[in-house]
Parts: sequence; structure tokens; C-alpha cells
Amino acid sequence: MGKIKGREIRLKRWPKGLPSPADFEIVNTEVREPGEGELIVRNVFMSVDPYMRGRLRPGKSYVAPFELGKPLDGGAVGIVLESRNPAFPQGTYVLSEMGFREHFGSDGSGLEQIDPGPHPPSAYLGVLGMPGRTAYIGLTEIGKPEPGETVYVSAAAGAVGSAVCQIAKIRGCRVVGSAGGEEKVRWLLEKAGVDSAFNYKDYRNIARELRRQCRDGIDVYFDSVGGDHLEAAIANMNDFGRIVSCGMISRYNDTETVPGPANLALFITRRLRMQGFIMSDYPQHKEPFQRDMKAWLSEGSVVYEQTVVLGIENGIDALIGLFSGKNLGKMIVQL
Repeated sequence: MGKIKGREIRLKRWPKGLPSPADFEIVNTEVREPGEGELIVRNVFMSVDPYMRGRLRPGKSYVAPFELGKPLDGGAVGIVLESRNPAFPQGTYVLSEMGFREHFGSDGSGLEQIDPGPHPPSAYLGVLGMPGRTAYIGLTEIGKPEPGETVYVSAAAGAVGSAVCQIAKIRGCRVVGSAGGEEKVRWLLEKAGVDSAFNYKDYRNIARELRRQCRDGIDVYFDSVGGDHLEAAIANMNDFGRIVSCGMISRYNDTETVPGPANLALFITRRLRMQGFIMSDYPQHKEPFQRDMKAWLSEGSVVYEQTVVLGIENGIDALIGLFSGKNLGKMIVQL
């Protein structure tokens, strides 16, 4: 086949505040022919996720920062174009962390074969992938909701939040979700089947609206937003309530330190518990998650949405769009 030409997205400079297209560059590349034991993958879909903002700054975290002048990376589903590795025949779909590029060469390390079956390959970047598994682990292992309890989910129409809402319903809970827009609220009510939902942009006092939405208080809060959403939830937590800290997207682009919730004393009087988590800490849940989620999708207990952006040249706009809520469900870039 000869060398294969493609494009990749590289980090040009560290963003200050909200990332801009000028912080990145698209570079033309070539992938050489595979040697013995090697293969070439053409990415079909790549994932953009909120956690990537933390990698756009220098400093130690649970995931290494992106490198200046180097291609970004992230979840991707690709198809094997050419192979001299019997473990990955031509035409095989593979899951990798080699996103933000159209093609790449590999010796097979870090690749996982997937058989999409009745599901589109892109689902393995969303409801059947990291976001779905994050929802599953965070809710069942940390939130531990009981039937009849009230679960409040912020960013409820996002990739993680929408799965949390539906798993909580399967667990027999009353589910309240907040989202940024009327279309998202309608989807939560009509498709995801939550009991109540509201557009947080309509309310200056989120705590007051939560008090109205959750008249019996909140037993489990799944937090992907932080900031005023977290403070509002704390104000409405029941005794022995659990807060699952998954993300704080409202703070990711801050350029100054912002004070935390003013009502932390309620953790004492109401005996609250708050715990953060990283999905990779729970490898034992991979198979149970896949089994349960595929069953729920098959029976219609879980539905999902994807916001699909076309072309690697629009990949950075898709990433930036996450921080202004331009996605319903999982944000995917189709290459």
C-alpha cells in the first residue's frame, strides 16, 4: 500500500482559561508500511471528553498532561487497514487511546479488539465505554442507592450523567436531573425516563429549585459540575447522604482559585459522605459492566444519544464545545 498520509492534532501552547483553536495545530503526517508483527489502523471515531481539560496544563495528575508539539491522544475506535500481526486481522475494529489522528501504526500494544454486534462502533466510546463504565462504577460502588431513594444528577444529559440517571431508575430510585437547555430537559423526561428535570440556566438559586424538585431531600448526588451545583446539592442532602464526585466541569477553565461551597459544615451535622473516584481503580468491574449494559440496551432500559461532529479539522471545536454544553449525550468526532 505504501505510506499512508493523514492528519493529527498537536498541542501548540498551554491554554489559558477556555481553550481556543489557536492553542492547537493540525499537521500532515505519514505512516510507514507495517513491519513484521505490526499493523496500520484508520480511526473511524474519536472521543472528546471533559477530563482532557486537565491534561491541557502542566503538572502532575492521575493522567499525564499532553506534551507541547506532540499529538494529543484519547479514546478512539478504528479499523485495521493493513496487518502483519495475526492477532489483529485486516478489517478488525479496535479500541485504542490513539485518538486525535486519522491513522497510526502499532505493534498491537494497547489495542483491544471489539465486536460491535448490534451496536455502532462509536458506542464503545460512550455508553459501552469509559463514560458508561464511569457512571456504573460511581453510582453502584460509591453512591450505593437503595430502592425508593432520591438521586440527583447534574450534567444529566451528558455522556456520564445520562447513564447514571437510567441506572438509578433501574435500581428503583426517584431520579432528578439538571441540564443546560430545554432540549436536554425534554430528552431526560421523554427518553431517559427521569422523574423530574430542570434547566439550571433558568434559576439563579439552584438550591431553592432543588428543594422544590426534591421535596424529600437528596440521598445520592452524582456530581460532574461542582461549583454552585455542589453547594445547592449539599444544602438539600438528607442525613447520611452520599455525594459521588466525578468531575467539576464548571471549574475546569478557571484562571483563579475560586472558594469552595460555603455550607461544608452540613457534612458534620448531616453525616454526609463525599468521595471522588477514577474508573481505572476498578478493573474488576469491566466485565460485569459490559454484561449489564448490553442487557439494558437490548431490553430498552437504557437509551443514549450522540452528538457527532464530522472531520478531524473540527475535533478541537468539539472539545471546546463540551465546556459550553453543546453536546447532548456523548460528543464524538467521526473521521
